[in-house]
Amino acid sequence: MEFKEAIKLALQSLWQNKLRTVLTLLGMMISVASIIAVVTLVNGAMTYVTTKFTRYGADVFTVSRMPSIIFNTEDYERYQRRKNVLFDDYAYVRDNCTRCTGIGAAQSTVAKVVRGTNSVTDSSVRGYTWQMPLLQNLDIAEGRGFTAVDEEHASQVAIIGTDIRDNLFPGVDPLGLELRVDGMPYTVVGVAEKQGSTFGQSQDNWVAVPLTAYQKTYGTMKTLTIYVKAGSAGPVLEAAGDEVRVLMRSRRHDAPGAEDSFELDVNNTLVSFFSKVTGMFGAVMGGVALISLVVGGIVIMNMMLASVTERTREIGIRKSLGARGHDIMLQFLVESCALALVGGFLGVIGGIAVAQGVTLALGFPSTVALWSVLLGLALAASTGIFFGVYPARKAANLDPIVALRAEL
Repeated sequence: MEFKEAIKLALQSLWQNKLRTVLTLLGMMISVASIIAVVTLVNGAMTYVTTKFTRYGADVFTVSRMPSIIFNTEDYERYQRRKNVLFDDYAYVRDNCTRCTGIGAAQSTVAKVVRGTNSVTDSSVRGYTWQMPLLQNLDIAEGRGFTAVDEEHASQVAIIGTDIRDNLFPGVDPLGLELRVDGMPYTVVGVAEKQGSTFGQSQDNWVAVPLTAYQKTYGTMKTLTIYVKAGSAGPVLEAAGDEVRVLMRSRRHDAPGAEDSFELDVNNTLVSFFSKVTGMFGAVMGGVALISLVVGGIVIMNMMLASVTERTREIGIRKSLGARGHDIMLQFLVESCALALVGGFLGVIGGIAVAQGVTLALGFPSTVALWSVLLGLALAASTGIFFGVYPARKAANLDPIVALRAEL
């Protein structure tokens, strides 16, 4: 039997039993859709986190009171007892670090931003030193960033996100115009590029002002985060981190042998941690998907066994006309594989649709990987062949005389 003839017979058989074929396809569709959806969402989350954490560059690290990731309440309570990282700490590191090619500091809070009768609530208000937009790779689409003079004189100037521009300055150029943040007036000098939304949360609803101006309103005793640029990753980054650690311990009078009273975080460490978390999540969900794949394979095998029983007389007739055992086996294997592939193809479409639906509904990022699509189809085909071998061999081994006696 030619291969194309086997494919034709397999598709004809599946078409003749539409309801049974559809019900059998469901198992394979669900399993492949689960794999595609999980991989797509995990890839999207990993891409997002990698982009956000490495937005500052591989040569940038932060110094703060508490780490970005806390595992338990005991650690949280311990970190809360630490002294705040203050502007004087930042100034000390800035003035004494010889391996730092760039250094900045930032604080933030949530406030209401108003212009005339228009207002935006729950906006992020950021206090930046003048180098912070550069350290965060924050591109200014219109106007300018901050200068050392703005920081030195605590100038009442602001850089805004696109949400603030669209809501408070509709149809007008915001540069040179005034807005109020918690009642304090600021003149807009720059508009940042649009960053979009993540997990359903807009990344453009913010106002940045010079840190010195920020502290005039919100006080100087709240903790801040120091951003340090080493100039290069690897040994250079480690050397800069060691120098900053020594400076901070000296400034904060940490006793010899005692743990740091601050946290030094490197982007690569955070990305590596999140990779492990998403990897474990993917492994668990992948295991669930593989179980459903096995279930789908068992359903296919049961259907093929039923098909062999129904077509026993047909098999006997074909054998009596000269069909060999491997011809019969090929026919049923192709039918089983075709059934699995159709289910896998529909599962790929369904998995991508589910992932995109989650993205639209919740803002959770998703990234379709070609290898996951190919993997899903390959697993479907392999499952169809594996679970189709037994029914195919059973059909191929039928005695033609016994098969001819079977009732239709």
